[in-house]
Amino acid sequence: MPEEKTHNKWIALALCILLGYLGIHRFYEGKILTGILWLCTGGLFGIGVIIDAILIVMKPEKY
Repeated sequence: MPEEKTHNKWIALALCILLGYLGIHRFYEGKILTGILWLCTGGLFGIGVIIDAILIVMKPEKY
């Protein structure tokens, strides 16, 4: 049975706030393609970082 990966939403939020324009929080969550997109566009020109921060706060504690 494969192990289920869990990510801490508070670590993801901190990464989003501090390094969101580099997409580091996306890489942390395992979303490699969108992480590369965030890296190349500066977090979708800043708008994506704000939206991601809101979505991360709304997620359950362990996801």
